[in-house]
Amino acid sequence: MSSAAKNDPSQFEMLSSIDINSSVAVYVQIENHIQFGISSGRLKAGDQLPSVRELSERLDVNPNTVAKAYRDLEVMGLLYTRRGMGVFVNKGVDARCREDCRKRVFGRLHEVVAEAKAAGLTVKELHEVVDKSFAAESSLYSAPPDSVTALAKGKKKAK
Repeated sequence: MSSAAKNDPSQFEMLSSIDINSSVAVYVQIENHIQFGISSGRLKAGDQLPSVRELSERLDVNPNTVAKAYRDLEVMGLLYTRRGMGVFVNKGVDARCREDCRKRVFGRLHEVVAEAKAAGLTVKELHEVVDKSFAAESSLYSAPPDSVTALAKGKKKAK
């Protein structure tokens, strides 16, 4: 077990918020946060995740929601449970997780670009949205920053 996982709460910053109003189910948001954490290297093999109770309190969600997310990730082979010890990131899953996440993100980006083309947006407008979105201090499932929202309204100089 990684001692950093147990002692460094910032390691689980990505598990600090969910959007209850998102069209993405809460348990799926939790699963995605963990998968993206593994993909990015913020979560490593052997890292211990917060307990179901701790994470449900932190996110203010039902413990069964967190338990479902953990179970699903365990079935996928990304996590494992040690009875009485907790839930941990499995060994050897980082490359597979990274590839799966990239495929998923690239597929969604392709859909968004196709929608943008159908709506008459230009490549320059898309680049501007991507640049502003990438620069924003946003978390997964957060509302778009004002700078992006302003672009959608046709305003050019929003900060």
